[in-house]
Amino acid sequence: TQRQLRVAEVIRRALSDTLARGDVHDDELAHVSITVSEVRVSPDLKHAVAFVLPLGGLNTEGVLKALTRNRHELRREVTKQIDLRFSPELTFQPDTSFDNMDRTRALLDSPAVRRDLDAD
Repeated sequence: TQRQLRVAEVIRRALSDTLARGDVHDDELAHVSITVSEVRVSPDLKHAVAFVLPLGGLNTEGVLKALTRNRHELRREVTKQIDLRFSPELTFQPDTSFDNMDRTRALLDSPAVRRDLDAD
């Protein structure tokens, strides 16, 4: 729904700001730039899944573990910035959209596709 999309965008911005400022006190997250590309919120607005990717895609698993370990602190920081009745429970997933774009780009650049496009 529109409300879910609006809430998800507010949470994404708040989470991005929190991570950019370095409000989370964890050595694994201290010097890592993390992109929050999307947040999906459940219909009841009590659960949010954030799709994240560290800069360059390096140590994604380590960053996900660190974010999961600090999810309560992140939830508290995000809640300070948003105005909702319930503070959503945060979970983190790796963002694979960049990998999908690279695969699509590689497919479009393949000789077979080029040959078909040039035939037109």
